Amino acid sequence: MAPTAQAPSPCVTSVNVMRAPIEGYQRLTGIDKWPVTGPVQVGAEGLAGDRQFARSHGGPDRAVYAYAEEDREFWEADLGRPIQAGWFGENLDTRGLAVTDAEIGEQWRIGSVLLQVQQPRTPCENLSARVGIEDFHLRFNATGRVGAMLRVLEPGHLQVGDEVQVVLRPGHGVTIGRYLTDPEPRALRRLLESDVRLARPVGARVRRIVARAERTG
Repeated sequence: MAPTAQAPSPCVTSVNVMRAPIEGYQRLTGIDKWPVTGPVQVGAEGLAGDRQFARSHGGPDRAVYAYAEEDREFWEADLGRPIQAGWFGENLDTRGLAVTDAEIGEQWRIGSVLLQVQQPRTPCENLSARVGIEDFHLRFNATGRVGAMLRVLEPGHLQVGDEVQVVLRPGHGVTIGRYLTDPEPRALRRLLESDVRLARPVGARVRRIVARAERTG
């Protein structure tokens, strides 16, 4: 019997930074991201050359935005058109990494950078304007295929072709997709009881859901 071929290791397929600020729904936005080549420096606030224009779009808990090519292909089929890397405003495109199934608190080593999954992307009207479909951001969010916002635990450099190594998976079961589409209270309780540092909006939502479930029995 021939040996079973191993699946390729998860890797980064595109690294994207803001080309120029553009007019967004209410203010300037850095959603217009395009691929760059060579090693890119990554610090606590994100990739060198990138920028966010609203507090709700940036900060240490949203320093880097990762999106899976597999999810982008879902939208290509759904919309019936090709979508280039960076079009959704993501910094990193990956292949072979189930970003939607990443647990909150999961840690990835990419190049010399250590990243932690903090929360799902919260899409706004700027995404709808980018795609050219009214209220597309609501449709995008409803699928759970929104990508992951990452915190930089160890700064360094990364580039296209770098392997994505999942070095820690907390085991509580609350993934990016389930957090959005199926926030099961028992799993959320496990998340609260874990040692995962929660981003403020995530912690507030998790505690509300758990408290409501406990009140109603």
